Parts: sequence; C-alpha cells; structure tokens
Amino acid sequence: MAEAHQAVGFQFTVRPDGVDFKLSQEVIKNIYLSGVTAWKKKAIQFKNGVLAGVYPASPSSWLIVVIAMMSSLYIHIDPSLGMMDYFTGPLDFTGQAIRDCMSVQTRAVLSAILFATGLWLFLIYLLRYTLKALLSYHGWIFESHGKMSTSTKVWLCLVKMFSGRRPLLYSFQASLPRLPVPSVDDTIHRYLESVRPLLDNEQYNKMELLASDFKENKAAQLQRCLILKSWWATNYVSDWWEEYIYLRGRSPIMVNSNFYIMDLLYVTPTHRQAARAGNVVHAMLQYRRKLERGELAPLRALGTVPMCSTQMERMFNTTRIPGIETDFVQHLTDRKHLVVFHKGRFFQVWLYTGGRHLLPSELETQFQRILNDTSEPQPGELKLAALTAGYRIPWAQARIKYFSQGINKVSLDAIESAAFFLTLDDEPQGYDPAKSNSLDSYAKSLLHGKCYDRWFDKSFTLISYPNGKMGVNVEHSWADAPIVGHMWEYILATDCFHLGYTEEGHCKGDVNKNLPHPTRLQWQIPNECQNVIETSYLSAKQIADDVDFHGYLFAEFGKGLIKKCRTSPDAFIQLALQLAQFRDQRVFCLTYESSMTRMFRDGRTETVRSCTSEAVAFVRAMEDAGATNAQRLALFRKAAEKHQNMYRLAMTGSGIDRHLFCLYIVSKYLGVDSPFLTKVLSEPWKLSTSQTPQQQLNLVDINKFPKYVGGGGGFGPVADDGYGVSYIIVGENLITFHISSKFSSPDTDSYRFGQHIRKAMLDIQALFNKEPILNHNKAFCY
Repeated sequence: MAEAHQAVGFQFTVRPDGVDFKLSQEVIKNIYLSGVTAWKKKAIQFKNGVLAGVYPASPSSWLIVVIAMMSSLYIHIDPSLGMMDYFTGPLDFTGQAIRDCMSVQTRAVLSAILFATGLWLFLIYLLRYTLKALLSYHGWIFESHGKMSTSTKVWLCLVKMFSGRRPLLYSFQASLPRLPVPSVDDTIHRYLESVRPLLDNEQYNKMELLASDFKENKAAQLQRCLILKSWWATNYVSDWWEEYIYLRGRSPIMVNSNFYIMDLLYVTPTHRQAARAGNVVHAMLQYRRKLERGELAPLRALGTVPMCSTQMERMFNTTRIPGIETDFVQHLTDRKHLVVFHKGRFFQVWLYTGGRHLLPSELETQFQRILNDTSEPQPGELKLAALTAGYRIPWAQARIKYFSQGINKVSLDAIESAAFFLTLDDEPQGYDPAKSNSLDSYAKSLLHGKCYDRWFDKSFTLISYPNGKMGVNVEHSWADAPIVGHMWEYILATDCFHLGYTEEGHCKGDVNKNLPHPTRLQWQIPNECQNVIETSYLSAKQIADDVDFHGYLFAEFGKGLIKKCRTSPDAFIQLALQLAQFRDQRVFCLTYESSMTRMFRDGRTETVRSCTSEAVAFVRAMEDAGATNAQRLALFRKAAEKHQNMYRLAMTGSGIDRHLFCLYIVSKYLGVDSPFLTKVLSEPWKLSTSQTPQQQLNLVDINKFPKYVGGGGGFGPVADDGYGVSYIIVGENLITFHISSKFSSPDTDSYRFGQHIRKAMLDIQALFNKEPILNHNKAFCY
C-alpha cells in the first residue's frame, strides 16, 4: 500500500522525444519539508555541541574577552605582557599583497583577537579542570544524613559557582573525574572482610593464603597495567565490563540479561490499545529529539553534583548484533521508522511525515490498521524473534547464512535499524488487586513473553497490551536500569499530563487517513532456518517456563517511616533481605547489590557486598530468643551504618569487585595464572539485589497524584539455586518487590521468600515501634 501511494506521487512516461517526469505537488512539499527539518536538526545539534564543548563558559564570553583586549589597544595598556607582539610577528610573513592591505593598526587588532581567543580557551580549560578537581572531592557523601560541615557547604558553593548556568545534557562530561584505581591492599582487605562471615576458619585461612600470595607475587604487575589503562581510557572498567560481562556471553540474553519496567500501577489512561501506544510512541519521539539535541537537563546529586550521561547516547536506534565469539552494539543515527510485531507479523511504520513527527492521532491510526490486519504470518515468520531469545552462536550462524542477502536482509535491516521495537500484544496484563498473581503474570510477560514476541536484541522493546497497559523489555549491555527509568518517567508524565485523551479514549487531534499504510516485512525462510528457529524457541521456552516469579506491594509502611527511624531506607531493606534469606535457607550467602558510579566519567555500576559480619550478627540476634530488643536495635544500627559506608565506598570508586574483575582481565591478557582471582570471579551470587530509582525527574507530584506511581521493574534469577530481588521505594508509603528464582531448584520458592521479606520488614520495624503502622497513618518511632 505504501509503495502504491508513493508511486502515484512519482510518475514518468517514455516518449519518442524523451522521458516525461511528473512529480505531484504533495511529494515536492514533503521532500522540501524533510530537507528543512534535517538541516534545522543539524543546526541545533551543532549549536548545542558548541555550547557543551565550551562549557562552563559560553560563546558570548569569547566576545567579552575580545572586547577587553581590543579596548586595551586604545588605553595603551598591554594586559598580555607583550604576548600580543608574538602574534604580530607571524602576520609579517604573510604575502606581500595581504601585508600591503593591512595597516599596523589592523595587524594589532588581529593579534589582539588571536591572543583573546587563546586566553579564552585557556580560561575554559582552567574552569573545566577546576570543576573536575572540585568534583573529585567526595567527603560530602560520608557525612551524616541531615548534617553538613562548613567545608562541604563551601565546596558546594564553589561547585555551583564553577558549574555555569543552564547546562545541557552533556555539558559536564569533560569535567567529570576519572574513576580511580583503588590500591591492591585496600581491595584485598575489603574482600577478605566481606567473605569472613561466609567461610569457616579453615576456608578463610586458605583464602588469606591465596590473597597473600597474589599480593606479594603478581598483583604489582597487574596493577601497573591497570593504572596505565586508567590514564589512557576515560574509564578503566566500563569497556571491559560491557564486553566481557555482556557481549561475550553466549547464553540466551532473555531472562539471563534483559530486564523489564512496568507501567503505572493504579492508573490506565485509556483502555484503547492503539491510542495508548500512539501517545507513548509520540512521547518517546519527543524524548529522543531532546536527547539527540542534548537538551535534557543532566541529573545532579544534591541538585549540584552532575552524573555521567554517556549511557543515554545509545538509548534509541540501537541493536545488539550477534557474533560467533562476541556480539557488538550497533548504534545508528536519525532513524525514521519503527518495527511493530503483532500476531506473528512484522510491520514497518514510518514516524515522520512532511518533515515532522507523526501526531499521536496519526500513530493511533497506524497501529489500529495493524490491529485490524487479518493476514497470516509467512512461513517461519511467527517465531522468528525466538532467534534473539535463544543461544547466541546459533543465532549468529543463522544470521550469516540466511539473513545476509535478499529480502531477508532487507527486512532484518529494517528491524535492526529501527528507532525501537513495538509489540502489540494480544493478552491483557497489568496489576489487578482482585487477582493475587496479576503482578507475577505481568512481570513474566514483560521479562520473556512467549519467547518469540519481543526482539530481545533491540535496545528496548515497547510492549502494548489490549487493555491499555504498557511495559518495556530492555537489553542490558548498552545501559543500566536508571537510564531507562529516566526515559520511562518522562514518557508516562508526558502521556498522562500533557498529551491526554478524548472522552472516548482516543488520542487528541484530527485523524489523517491519507497516511501510507504500514508495510509488511517480507521473508523467505527455508526449512533449515525454520528448524533453527524452533530449536531456539524450545531452548528459550525451557528457560522462561523455569522462571518462578512473585511480585507484591509492601504497603504497611515505606520510606517515610524508615527515615523517621533515622535509618537509610536502602540499608533497612537490605538487612531485611539478609534476615529473610537466613530464614528461607538457614545459611548466609554472598549477596550482590548494585550501586552506581556515574559521578565518574563513563561510570556504570559497582557491587556492594551486603552480607557483612555486622549484618550476620544482627540476623543471629533476631533469631536468638534470648536477645533483647535493645541489643537487636544496637546491632541493627551498627549493621546499617556498615552497609551505608560500603555503599558510599562503592559510589566513590573504592569498591571491591570491579577492581578485582579488571585485574583478572589483565591477568588473562598477560597469561598470568592467579588462583586467587580465579576463585574470586567464580563465586556465585545466590542473592542478587537491585534498587530501581524513581522520581529522577520529579515531573509528577505523587503527593498530589498518589495514584500515578509506577510498579518499577525486575530481572531474572542470577544463580540456579538463588534469588533475584528488585525493590522500588515508591513515594513515602509503598515499596514494591519483584522476586525471581527457578522452579527447577528444590531449595527456592519466590512466594515463600516474599513472605519472609514481609515478615522481616515488620520484625525490624517492631524494634522501633511495638505496633506496625498500617494504612499510611502518621508514624512515630521511639
């Protein structure tokens, strides 16, 4: 249909005297508007690139410096201390004709401009490195909550003063400090301290010997190489982390790597699937435009300390491409279409017309056309996306053999070059208080679906359900959850509070029925390839069917009560998880909590080892009937303070695991065998936890609109016999938990673990207050 519509606009006739071309006025208009939009976009990107490139100065400051230098010529004061004379010299060596055209005064003016430009560039670098030095100070993180020393107040004022005004998204990138390499002694000391509660005396003594041998014989050489890399690269961890943790993995990324994010919990703006998808896609296009132009405000801790924005660059137009030995991330620019999957068919939808984004009503029309299409999938098309859900090597081989030429290549290129991938699902999902397992079903749908209805290699797959609910499945290699959460908060706020819907639930705006229809992607998939697809599907389905998921809302109390107890909410929840883990398994285990390192350039994450000796002592006291509440509370505060200190160390580049990981990679490059590093890197994380941040943008006042809160997101189990727990602190009175494990493990049960978490939360709260605070009443802690 689309090709036919375009053919009407462009016609030609062959005559004896030549070829007669005819272009319709509509086609010419669209070509003109598209060109204007493209050049306008390039101009804005260039302007914003210049603004970010000279930040924290501004282009207008160059004019101020030039005027100052020019005025010195007329008051006979040389602020350059004779340096402008050095610029006059080279002008004397220009051609005779040019020299004759320039008077002495003209040459003096040019030398003043050259000196002023050099001085301006010097001042930019001086400001930038001064700001970098200020941002290298992290003492403020270690101060008690609610208390700020005089030195920190002075530091904050200096940071604000050197940060300039109205920064763009990437303005601070050049001013962010590099991630420091910790000393080997400190890392090994912290490592041994972290495993002490998990090992008996004999095991611990063996680990001490391994660590001592490594430190004395091999560490120095590896550390020197790592320090050299930290001088050369912008971040000594991130590129290796992306390559070796994500891209070199040959196992399926569905469940094992990808994660998901849910829609609003209590609100569904419209129950029309096409309309909701139209608004959300349009909001994403608005976000992408701001992102490409760098017009989004950078995130800043305390409203002042900037976070790295590098991960956001690959949010759209990005696909993970499979390879035999390693995958790679393909990022393109200025993609103008998306690919939609519905009931086994793939459709290409153009996102622009006449040089502008499609309006929400126009997108609704396009999606409704797809929903109304009754055509059948082509042979092999139904489960084609299962290739991205299975093992990576068969997918890479099939891609080379069956998708490297002809219409299969054209169609695959359309998917991999799309802005993102949209699935119009055919089964309703979402949180329903009347159904006890609604969150479980919703999460599993987002995490793996039917194993063939999400393109797991795309940077993210947007999923639209028939009841109007939405969600996102995210490929993990290019970014971490807070990055996608930032985008999702913008989308939901724009959808609900800016775009809106009509009374009938349709997108606002006129319906344009003249748009070319979505185009079916064409495939010629031979039987051999269909066998590969089926094999990938069966292996992916086995993984999906093994996921035991439980999600629930903890509404007894939230961050508001915990803060009144003068305790970190994260430390409170982590200690509750330790108590729940021990009650569930009767043993302690190595625990992973993700912490961000985005205060450093190109920073991603670091590990907080939450199972500390202090946490173990607290848990044992909770299980000891002879311990008093006062003793338990004292041990809790000690464990919480320890956890907070470890979290702060991780955030400031003094963590344990990324340093040891990089030392291990260096050892492999150099062919150095290290039993200590091998042992460390092979230890299983039986409890993997992560907190997904909310309200990064504060676009919605959840005190005024308490129903407009998201359900957060989660991930699959990391260990075969362990748990994956994602928790989201929603406002002041709600915490959501997403718990995953495997049915195949006889030792785990996600529902049971969820009950243990709930009981642990209430038991810890009872240490502060004898009665649980229910129904969001005002709480006081003693």
